[in-house]
Amino acid sequence: MGDLVTGEAVVLDLRVAQLASRAVAYALDLAVQFGLLVLLFLITPVDVDNALQDALALALVVCVMVGFPTAIETVTRGRSFGKMAMGLRVVRDDGGAIRFRHALVRSLTGFVVDFWVLGLAGSIALFVSLFSKQGKRVGDHLAGTVVIRTRLPRQEAELATMPPQLASWAAGLDLSQLPEELALAVRQYLLRYAELSEQARWDLGARLSHDVGVAIRSPRVENTHPHPYLSAVLAERRRRAAG
Repeated sequence: MGDLVTGEAVVLDLRVAQLASRAVAYALDLAVQFGLLVLLFLITPVDVDNALQDALALALVVCVMVGFPTAIETVTRGRSFGKMAMGLRVVRDDGGAIRFRHALVRSLTGFVVDFWVLGLAGSIALFVSLFSKQGKRVGDHLAGTVVIRTRLPRQEAELATMPPQLASWAAGLDLSQLPEELALAVRQYLLRYAELSEQARWDLGARLSHDVGVAIRSPRVENTHPHPYLSAVLAERRRRAAG
């Protein structure tokens, strides 16, 4: 696990991805990229002079090895094909969703260090990950990101259960504007709910439910406990993500 802190100073005890799962995800991404490269080379015209052919080949390699992963991680908010398969996601150091610049820095560094300059540089990248508390590679340090596990153990997933009386209400919510970091903070609240005092349950829950209510434009009913409200929102969010 690794502690991330949001802008609201809420500590997020996230499950940082292990080196083995990241390596498998990276291998899957490379397989997809090499497959795309082969396809593009097959349809690329060959009746051109050598200089133009070399320039075209280099452009294709850069587009596929840098542009393609940058676009995928930007659109999916941190999930390449390999990460989707392994249940991983790239997030910012504060737990929020990455943007284009984060994805670009990671892709450029991955291409230059982890792929293009093998040997010594590859060894450096490996040692950086091994000696990082959060398993960060060079690109993560430069971009300010970390790779986390999104597939939770059953006991954690069951914390966000849908209260039956709120199911129909939750189904009609617009969750598109719910920030990733706020959802992570709610998850941590539900995860640690049993450890909190009754006063802390109410105070922290009220603050989180207020922020969630503003984001989804459907506030908690006044004087009701925050836990069912937050649990319903997170359970509905998880249901839509799984669907």
